[in-house]
Amino acid sequence: MKKNLLNVFIQKLKEFPLWIKQVIFLRLYEDLAAVLSEDFIDTNIEENLHLYVPTLSYVGQTEMSERKKGFEANIYSFMEGVDEGLSILEIAINNFWTLEEVCKFFVAAVDTDMIKGPVPVKIYTMAGFMAGKFRTGEYFKRVGKINVDQLEATIRKQKELSSTGQNVKIAQVMIDLGYITQKDTASLIKLKEEARKRFILDASIIPENVTANDNKYMAEIDALKKQNAVLKMKLAKLLAMFKKK
Repeated sequence: MKKNLLNVFIQKLKEFPLWIKQVIFLRLYEDLAAVLSEDFIDTNIEENLHLYVPTLSYVGQTEMSERKKGFEANIYSFMEGVDEGLSILEIAINNFWTLEEVCKFFVAAVDTDMIKGPVPVKIYTMAGFMAGKFRTGEYFKRVGKINVDQLEATIRKQKELSSTGQNVKIAQVMIDLGYITQKDTASLIKLKEEARKRFILDASIIPENVTANDNKYMAEIDALKKQNAVLKMKLAKLLAMFKKK
């Protein structure tokens, strides 16, 4: 399914009168500003993980056709989305994956040279953090928020506190040392928490006057939902069988 219902929804919002869009923007900005620091709100499109459109490398294209490496099925599904020219967000929504899941597939594909490089540092670092590859300190170092010396000083300070029986997280140590702010850390943690949530754009919330072509994709969404329900029932039966044994 190449088309993304989210894009349809956004396009419909763009058709609203300007004065309505202004209110929507202000309300959304207020909502984001309450939980995110400016660094995470005012990002350039080129550095936004969600909008990033990866490209298969020659190695990736070859693996797509030959499948010799034996990756898990979801890696190949991810690569199929890349081959269709979809963004990270579109791949996640079209496969009903969480952002955390698609980031794991993306990082795995990059690390095995399936994705054409170079991948922007901030894109890969955010994906790596969401996927659990990078911890908080490494994330802030890679995006340039702190330098190597500051990270090392943070680690030394954390060890010093630990030796006195104080169990302080590395993010808090960086805050206490003045390297980052409380909101920087809170924003990053909030983003990671939200990345674990599964999102399904229900076609019923899309504004009216969609085209007949759009209805075809709504039907595909409904079919996938039914397939998902069947799979859940089968999984529940299998789990019940294992419990009995």
